Amino acid sequence: MVTGRSLDRFIAEHRLPESFRDTATKVYEPLAGWLRGELTPGTSFLLGINGAQGTGKSTLADYLALALFESGERNVAILSIDDFYLTKAERQHLSGTLHPLLAVRGAPGTHDIPMLEDCLQRLRDLEPGGQCRLPRFDKANDDRADEACWPSVTGPIDLVVLEGWCVGSAAEADDRLAKPVNALERARDADGRWRRYVNDRLAADYAELFETLDALVFLRAPSFDAIVRWRIEQEHKLAASAEPGAPGLMNDALVREFIGYFERITRNNLETLGSSADIVLELDEYHDCTAIRYRD
Repeated sequence: MVTGRSLDRFIAEHRLPESFRDTATKVYEPLAGWLRGELTPGTSFLLGINGAQGTGKSTLADYLALALFESGERNVAILSIDDFYLTKAERQHLSGTLHPLLAVRGAPGTHDIPMLEDCLQRLRDLEPGGQCRLPRFDKANDDRADEACWPSVTGPIDLVVLEGWCVGSAAEADDRLAKPVNALERARDADGRWRRYVNDRLAADYAELFETLDALVFLRAPSFDAIVRWRIEQEHKLAASAEPGAPGLMNDALVREFIGYFERITRNNLETLGSSADIVLELDEYHDCTAIRYRD
């Protein structure tokens, strides 16, 4: 259990409100306890965490790692699917040969799935004392970070956490792809080529990867509108703390356009993952978890 100074440091480092202590006690600790019961010595357990932007995926992953280490010195490796994007050059090639929207990182089809699978296998195979570097993506430069900057973990690894907005997401039926879900698809994917390519990839190599998950946690937002509002609020906070004229900041319209790349799959997740995920954390309008459900 994470208590005392460890919890104080965690709250400070993650800039969490004091109310997080209640969430940790009622939600995160029981989940950590469930995980302890699932771990088998000599085997790496692969836990997926799915949630839209602002739902707390990274916070949950970091807390579980700390809780498991403090209770029994379990080794945990945390991966974000965001760190396995294709390089800028690779995405530009896709944009020129398949569809211009593939230059923008985010949707299935813009990740290096073989690279991620290789990393997962190396983590599973780590012997005591062996080391594995964890890839990092430099979002500021929109390209893979230099390997010298990648952190490393030491084996053996008891738990691997793979978090990301599309981790565990399922492809849609073909007939659902015909109608655009937003202005981005209507204006820039009028013939549906981009969304069909994304869906095809989700049904193929992404599905094969997600099949290897031992369990999936879904942080379920109350609605897609709440997700958009949270992302806009986040951008406002970034703007308030940034230097005047800082690059990379988005106004509300640009945030909504950016969210459009993720809308189709995010809406499908809200419809489907509540019943297919192993564990569901129900979030309210204020990001607080109001219930946790375990699949029988």
